[in-house]
Amino acid sequence: MANGAMHVSAAGMTAIRHREGAVMHYYNDSAGNCTYGVGTLAHHGRCTAAELAQPVTSAAVNQQLAGRVHMAAADVRRAVTHSTLTQAQFDALVSFTYNMGAHGAAPVLRAANQGRGTQVVRLMEQAVYVHPRDAHGRRLPARRSPGLVNRRRQEAAPFQTHTHGGRP
Repeated sequence: MANGAMHVSAAGMTAIRHREGAVMHYYNDSAGNCTYGVGTLAHHGRCTAAELAQPVTSAAVNQQLAGRVHMAAADVRRAVTHSTLTQAQFDALVSFTYNMGAHGAAPVLRAANQGRGTQVVRLMEQAVYVHPRDAHGRRLPARRSPGLVNRRRQEAAPFQTHTHGGRP
């Protein structure tokens, strides 16, 4: 396995925490789903009044973050076995997988496994839509999220190819 011994760097963990933000209570995310901590989905659909009033401890947030990052890193190691990643690329793929889930990240991970950096960038930059839900939990039409546009630009950066003069 080309990346079997890789782990998320301290810089990678900082980037995930920064991109996700740490919210010490339940809230409705941009898609209208009940979320808490560092982008942890509690459930699809809006939070109840009881959830919104419930505080979240730092210990619970840190435990969720560590567990989910560990799972995302394992997903990246399992999926990208033929192409050797730099630390920055590994960290970026873990951040992307953390946010999208293994299923949602699968096309990007396949492209990374094939060493297709340009395709990784293109696929990441397309993953900028949220799917809000109505009060009954039904999925509404997708809408573009400016926050995801910025995040994907950061995650795609380690896969950018540069030619003479530093131009992509």
